[in-house]
Amino acid sequence: MASVLNVSAYLFTRIDDPASLRAALRARAAEAGLRGTILLAEEGINLFLAGGADEVRGFVDDLRADARFAALQTKESWSDDVPFGKLLVKVKREIIRMDRPEVRPQDGRAPAVTPDTLRRWLDAGVDDAGREVVLIDTRNAFEVDYGTFAGAKDWRIERFTQFPDAAASHREELEGKTVVSFCTGGIRCEKAALYLRDEGLEAYQLEGGILGWFAAQGEAYWDGDLFVFDEREALDAGLAARAGA
Repeated sequence: MASVLNVSAYLFTRIDDPASLRAALRARAAEAGLRGTILLAEEGINLFLAGGADEVRGFVDDLRADARFAALQTKESWSDDVPFGKLLVKVKREIIRMDRPEVRPQDGRAPAVTPDTLRRWLDAGVDDAGREVVLIDTRNAFEVDYGTFAGAKDWRIERFTQFPDAAASHREELEGKTVVSFCTGGIRCEKAALYLRDEGLEAYQLEGGILGWFAAQGEAYWDGDLFVFDEREALDAGLAARAGA
């Protein structure tokens, strides 16, 4: 049985002192023997960590003891080996770069749809109000090439900062429809949904991203694998490293 626990998590929350927090989190993670990446910014935290189950969960529990991170939700998967070479803790301007400072998810989330709700909509072909549902993949093109939802919009962006311009050029095909943005774990599609709503579109984020969908719905409506930014490269819908990875 795989013995290494991998967790991914993010939370948009106000952090006034990301630089000073960096040292404390790095020391705590290093003491627990964890490897991976933690990103900090004034808008929140984004992390990918791996190690022993008790150590990883203990680190997350300690993090949630800070009121700023009490709502942090993790997504877990298992591997035989630690898929990260070292531990990195960095302070960034944004935990996911969009270069749109007016988009501030730390001030309030965009509305979300659960995997169960989206499954009902996809099964019916429309949402509960009878509107056409459009899925938008907010990930980079090379990630989409590993796998995506059947019929999802793929605008071939090379980095997330290109998403707003891509959305503007495709606005007509989104008007009057219910738009659901999705990404690996939720961080990109949360910002994307806020941006789309600011532009007057009926947009939602997929709660928990693709990882949340896999946990609730398995491979339904999904084609291919899921790219991940670690040495496993890609996961199947059961969150196991794809064959040959």
